[in-house]
Amino acid sequence: MDTDKAILLTQDLLAQEGGTMGDLLGHFRNRVSPTLIGDAEWESVLACASTLPITMGALPFGFELPLHAPEPQADLGVSMAHGTRSAEFFRERARIDTTDDTLCTLMRLFNHMEGETSPLRDIVGRKVMLEYDIGSSRGGTPSRPALFLRPGERPIVGAGDQVNDALLVGDALVSSHGWTMGAGQRKVLSLAYLAQPDDTRMDSFGVFPSRSRAIRLAIMGFRTRRQVEAYLANAGWPGDAEVVDEVIARFKERVNVVRTGVNIDVTDEGPGPALGLTLIVRQRYTKDSRYWLDGLTDWAPFLHALSHEDIVVSGKLDALAGWVTKPEPLFARSGRYVLLRGIHHIKLVISENRLSKAKAYVFMVLSGAVSF
Repeated sequence: MDTDKAILLTQDLLAQEGGTMGDLLGHFRNRVSPTLIGDAEWESVLACASTLPITMGALPFGFELPLHAPEPQADLGVSMAHGTRSAEFFRERARIDTTDDTLCTLMRLFNHMEGETSPLRDIVGRKVMLEYDIGSSRGGTPSRPALFLRPGERPIVGAGDQVNDALLVGDALVSSHGWTMGAGQRKVLSLAYLAQPDDTRMDSFGVFPSRSRAIRLAIMGFRTRRQVEAYLANAGWPGDAEVVDEVIARFKERVNVVRTGVNIDVTDEGPGPALGLTLIVRQRYTKDSRYWLDGLTDWAPFLHALSHEDIVVSGKLDALAGWVTKPEPLFARSGRYVLLRGIHHIKLVISENRLSKAKAYVFMVLSGAVSF
């Protein structure tokens, strides 16, 4: 059974269970260390998840965990695909409430994906990812979720002729929020693409509407430190490239880094001052059928390397090491499922010319159509 059919089958089964993502997550509390997400913080996660359909459990969902913060907090990430049960849930809500900014944004984005000849869908497919600030909002007013698109159908690779693809995805994402990408931001986005060396790709585009109108780019696949340094210079990043090089070099002394990714914020004035670094110790590709199945020890060397950084809370690293587990069979009223858990990536954040943050992005996903 192909992946799309497996997701649809799993959504149908989860729909029979009824309830919300909050109900689903409520069953998994004993699998989430209180060192990573405390009890009070878990209740905030459940409150947010209770506004989402349970069918979202058929696609990867999970948490952004700040490894540098002493508090056991997390943000929630979920995903869905246009044309599925989960997307229809939001369409129905949008028919009832025409004033909700997030629902309006999603409807505009879905409209960009409509039709078999949708230029956007040719690049990113049907999938949309949402990230809800929960721990990072620190008890403030609930914020609008960030939205992300991944060019998985037609990858936007470096040293090619895909400036228009990058601009198309950026335009769709920005206009879905009711904004317009101005000439300055378009120029910076174009340069961010043109500066890419070959064998790199624009892995994702994101917008955080409650923070700024910047477009967050994830550019993956840099082979060497020199490539990273050259890219940052050519893209006009205003920070200190030597600090970036020192961080990469430090980790390369401890662990085999095979590729590097960077996150930059595209604004009207140029790239933002903060930079995200993703150090890849095992090359993985989304189209690989076993992409979501980590080896149980794949992350151990990197976590050991990370343990030498002063900003990291050691207890959180110990708890994180136990997140990756073997596929686990589960049984419910609607049938048999398999629960997969793993670490998707870990991001290092450089700001004010120093390594200031370390964040782990962990996932869970349920399948009613997986056999081992």
